[in-house]
Amino acid sequence: MTITAKHQILIVGGGTAGITVAARMLRKGYTDVAVIEPSSTHYYQPLWTLVGAGQAKASTTERTESSVMPTGATWIKNAANTFDPDDNTVTCSDGAVFSYDVLVVSPGIQLDWNRTEGLEETLGRNGVSSNYRFDLAPRTWDLIRNTRSGTAVFTVPSGAIKCAGAPQKIAYLAADYWRSQGVLKDIDVHLVMPGARPFGIPAIADSLDKVIADYGITLHSNSEVTSVDAEARKVAITSVAAGGTDTMLSYDVLHAVPRQSAPDWIKSSPLSTGDANGYVDIDKHTMQHVRHPNVFALGDAGSSPNSKTGAAIRKQAPVVVDNVNAFLKGLPLSASYDGYSSCPIVTSSHAMLLAEFDYDLKLEPSFPLLDPTIPHRAYWYLKKYGLPFMYWNLMLKGRV
Repeated sequence: MTITAKHQILIVGGGTAGITVAARMLRKGYTDVAVIEPSSTHYYQPLWTLVGAGQAKASTTERTESSVMPTGATWIKNAANTFDPDDNTVTCSDGAVFSYDVLVVSPGIQLDWNRTEGLEETLGRNGVSSNYRFDLAPRTWDLIRNTRSGTAVFTVPSGAIKCAGAPQKIAYLAADYWRSQGVLKDIDVHLVMPGARPFGIPAIADSLDKVIADYGITLHSNSEVTSVDAEARKVAITSVAAGGTDTMLSYDVLHAVPRQSAPDWIKSSPLSTGDANGYVDIDKHTMQHVRHPNVFALGDAGSSPNSKTGAAIRKQAPVVVDNVNAFLKGLPLSASYDGYSSCPIVTSSHAMLLAEFDYDLKLEPSFPLLDPTIPHRAYWYLKKYGLPFMYWNLMLKGRV
């Protein structure tokens, strides 16, 4: 095997996690940092919910990958597809082989559209859309603003997904818009979710129960949409609880969210947990691989059981950087991630609830003066303006 190049720190993935870690490593004084990333476009995905609700333009969520790549990092414009952690190498799809002293794995999560029968082939047609795709988020808005009556169904899949609140946010934003147009009374809105309640923290679930009731949304808890019949415009709702009932539901508008897992090539790699989701097998506090000490992972492809959000990455990245630094210097790994995540749940066109919590679901509010369990107007401005500014100008530059 011929080594194409060797780097001290090799990062797989140039999304939120990879770029943030690269910027932080360079700021720490490391000079040989390389990022493997095939895409020429970088997206700020949290804003796609507002794109789908007609409150933001899709074009504002994309920038060139070259514009966010930190100065001083080596950009390997290629796709990684094989790990050999015993040999300290990563092989790319074109056969190029890169070796490393430390590997950081952050390729993001895979959208498994094909795991919901009939969904993949009808995306973007037959009244079906999803804010989980850049090209479809504007289509969601088209469907919402052109709907004046009928049945609208919003789905939440089982298992871990990126931005777990996004599937229900668009239901609230759509209902808020329909109310403003005076047509909500003519639209039968359904929200299908696998959990027993709309959120895992009771105080926040109580708030969301009130939002759901206020809009007159029918909540199908402990349930999941398992198939889409586009010709008949019906979805199959399957109970995920013992003794529950399955049913068929007609729709005029369907906002569908796919099940998600680690990328297939990660699942089949020596770094995987080996289960169906196949995430990179790491210690949930140090972010170090459990079998290969010079491998670290963060972001959506890591096995740490936090909510998969950009806010989690913001807290994970400094831990990874400090522990990579310690590893390279032969010191004990002292940085620890507590599972912090943030789930901004937009409940209307002017209010948002900001759920911030750790592994134990203990609330960790950044703004203690505002009650974190209820929606506020100030949080909505944070979502639309503050967080995107922080993302592009501070987080990706390794400053926060």
